[in-house]
Amino acid sequence: MNQNKKETISEYLKVIAKKEGISEDDVRNEIALAVSLALKSNDPHIQAFWKDIPCDGDAPTIEEIIDYIATQISTQK
Repeated sequence: MNQNKKETISEYLKVIAKKEGISEDDVRNEIALAVSLALKSNDPHIQAFWKDIPCDGDAPTIEEIIDYIATQISTQK
């Protein structure tokens, strides 16, 4: 993922944080918690979804997940 996308996602996370009255780190932690729980799902459909997300490491980063979902939504129009 390019740096421009990472910066854009970070800006959106800041907007969410401000709207919710919490820090950007808190937003990231909440997303990370939800992702870690979802990654542990035994549901084959959910596992297939996670495997489809391109990532550089063992598990996708928050930015990679957001980018993937945003791309999927934008292509479904």
